[in-house]
Amino acid sequence: RRTPPRAPSSYRPHPTTLDEMTGAGNHVIPNVHFRKVNGMTKGNHYRAMFRTWFDQAARKKRRSQNRKTKAAKMAPRPVAGLLRPVVHPPTQRYNMKLRLGKGFTLEELREAKISPKLAPTIGIAVDHRRRNK
Repeated sequence: RRTPPRAPSSYRPHPTTLDEMTGAGNHVIPNVHFRKVNGMTKGNHYRAMFRTWFDQAARKKRRSQNRKTKAAKMAPRPVAGLLRPVVHPPTQRYNMKLRLGKGFTLEELREAKISPKLAPTIGIAVDHRRRNK
């Protein structure tokens, strides 16, 4: 019987330690799944898939200008939506707090000498169901 030739002593068929598998250092254990890294990866066409933010400063400026023009257009009316009353929420758990209500009562509007139909046109919310206590 012939014995197969022996491999040199430095040769090992399989790495035995994690250090030998990944190389020295604190590396991520490879689990590669790079199928869709850069959008479409055919030639240079994938560059069209990236969303750039080069216009971030211009966009910020444009939004600011739009807010100012809207505020000027709405002039006497409040920009942040209709004017709403401050109310106590129902139930014992929350009734010590305050929050914004849905709208002013008809009685409150009468006291202020504002008709319920005029109120929404000048930026005041009306709630016909709320009662004065």
